[in-house]
This record gives sequence, C-alpha cells and structure tokens, in this order.
Amino acid sequence: MKYIAVLGSEGQLGKTLQYLVNQESCKYKFYSKQDVDITNRQSIESAFAQHSFNFCVNCAAYTDVEAAEKDNKEAFLINVEGAKNVADTCREKNIKLIHISTDYVFDGKKRTPYTISDKTNPINEYGKSKLKGEYCIKEALKEHYIIRASWLYSVYGRNFFKTIVKRIGENNSLKVTTEEIGTPTSCIDLSHFIFHIVNEDNLPFGIYNFSAQGSTTWYGFAKEIVKNLYPDRQTNISPTDNFKTIAKRPKYSVLDNIETQRVYKKFKKWEESLKEVINKLID
Repeated sequence: MKYIAVLGSEGQLGKTLQYLVNQESCKYKFYSKQDVDITNRQSIESAFAQHSFNFCVNCAAYTDVEAAEKDNKEAFLINVEGAKNVADTCREKNIKLIHISTDYVFDGKKRTPYTISDKTNPINEYGKSKLKGEYCIKEALKEHYIIRASWLYSVYGRNFFKTIVKRIGENNSLKVTTEEIGTPTSCIDLSHFIFHIVNEDNLPFGIYNFSAQGSTTWYGFAKEIVKNLYPDRQTNISPTDNFKTIAKRPKYSVLDNIETQRVYKKFKKWEESLKEVINKLID
C-alpha cells in the first residue's frame, strides 16, 4: 500500500484531489495550511513523522498574481522557501515529490507551444517565485516531478471559471481580454495525471508540462462557459484588447505536452473538460 501526503488541501487542486481520491487504491493524507505550514520546516517534519509516505503532492502555493506585484515577500516565502523546505524534508525521508508549477515561468514571446526545454523568463513576481521554487527543488531532491500546469480552474475556490459563472449568473455584463492565449486546464484532468504518476511509480523524474488540448483566449474561455451554462446570455460577454492589470502576463503560454504524452495518454480537448466541470457544478 502506498501512502501519499497532499499539502495545500484547501486550494482548488487539493480539494479536487480529495473529491476524486475515493476512486484510488492508495492511502492519501490531506494537510491544510493550518495542519502544515510549508514555510516552517519543523511543521512539515512533524506531519511526515506520523506516516511512512511514498509520495508528497505539493499543492501549497501563493497564487495571487496581482498581489505578488505589490509585495512579493509572501510569494517568495511560500513558493521558494516553502518549496525548498518540502524538497529537503522529502530528501531526508526518501519521499518522491510531485510539485505543481506554472506556465507563467515563460515570457510569452513565442507563438508555438512551450516545450519543457524552452528557455524560462518570467515577467511577473509570481512567475519568478515559482521558477525559483523549481530551482530549489532540483538542487535539493533528485526524485521529483515538477508539473507546469496552465490556466487551472475548478468548482472550488477563486478562479476565472468561478468568477464568470457568478457574474453572468447575476446577469452582469463583462468585458474579457483577448490579449492572452493559453489553455484552460481542469483540476480534474490534472488530478488524474497526478494519480497516474503515483500509480505507475516508475516514471522518469523531471519536468512535465500538463494542460488540456487546444488553446483559446480568456474571452474565448468565458464565451464557452456562458454558452454551456447560460446560452441566452452570450451577449453579456464582450471582448477587449485593453484590460489593465498590475502584473504583466505572458501573451502566449500554450504548453507542448508531447513529452508528457509519452507516459500519459488521457488528454482531452479543453472544451470537453469544461463540460465535465460544469456538470459537476450543476450536480
């Protein structure tokens, strides 16, 4: 029997993993921020001393892109020092680490999907903190899987999908940017890939890109959400190419999944995955 620790259980990916875990044969132990503070090495060690874990899934992260521009200290504390603490503890206890990173490690200047070997060059503080966290993990622990995920969404927490559902549900009108191109990726799909890594147990270590198939803009994503949920309100969404934010965001952050597809075959088109999440929302 494999034992897996999941850190950051109250985030959208952590909650999705909890929802799906009953389908798995392994034993998962979920830790919220209150249970384990990854910025405190002793807190991690204390939790890991309770079980002999085979894997740790680190979903704990600072993800507020806008707030990180105003004060990056917390972002770097969690995404860098926290990641290092987790990796160091995993090394000492012989635990394989699955760590969630982001497409925001790239600058968005390409116009073809980013591969795992493409040069990184984050253009905002959030992306810089996540990339530095990757470096710390690589230096500390050989037995790691770093998953760079793209535009994550779910029925849990705060995310773009939930915002559109709420605002259009209230019959508001919204302008949504067409300036960025990426791939909306369901936390359900990412969870199944994480389960695959755990269950296979012998996949090559290193960096993996993970996103759904295809690409769109945030406007295109919003239109698809509304089309599925509120077809009579599609005119509530309008495009804009001038949406001001504090943080710079990559104009293009589509990920190339070809290396991941060598070890995992169950990729869906982003529109198909969206329908699955919407069905869960309606249930």
